[in-house]
Amino acid sequence: MTQRIIGLTGGIATGKTTVSDHLATSHHLPILDADVYAREAVASGSPLLDTLSQRYGDNILLDDGTLNRRQLGTIIFNDPTEKHWVEQQIHPFVRQRFTQVSRDYPANATLVYAIPLLFEANLTHLVSEIWVVSCQPEQQQQRLMARNNLSLVEANARINNQLPLTEKIAQADWVLDNSGDKSCLYQQIDNALKSLS
Repeated sequence: MTQRIIGLTGGIATGKTTVSDHLATSHHLPILDADVYAREAVASGSPLLDTLSQRYGDNILLDDGTLNRRQLGTIIFNDPTEKHWVEQQIHPFVRQRFTQVSRDYPANATLVYAIPLLFEANLTHLVSEIWVVSCQPEQQQQRLMARNNLSLVEANARINNQLPLTEKIAQADWVLDNSGDKSCLYQQIDNALKSLS
């Protein structure tokens, strides 16, 4: 039996973390998080952080030498060429970490790969099924503005830099609608887990 690998994705601020937290706490599934691996890739003292600072200057570093994510975000969310270049540096590291960590689990395990850019980074081949978390566009904007303390313009720049949610939904094995309350979302998660097992 091969590993069941759920590719968990969706738009920014649609509720992917809420879903992965439920899968971890209620179903005790391992969550392998692309964002965690991406942070490892640019950790203080990493070769990649040096590469970024050589390209963009020390203004993308905080006083303690760590990456100033907001400053880098301002650069890449306003310049598709730079966004592509940064992703080309980070994605190979992230892919490698998924492969390495997955080997630590049994061959029949169910794993969750939380990958916000599952489609954009062409990582769909790593998973056996795709779950897309969605919500209403206005909810997405409001959640992102509140969570990241962004203006509407900044929030929309980040949303528009991802593949449209409708295109992700069209490629999903399971769509989790996070427009309502958490209990409704949790019920959908539980059903999805049972349905494809």
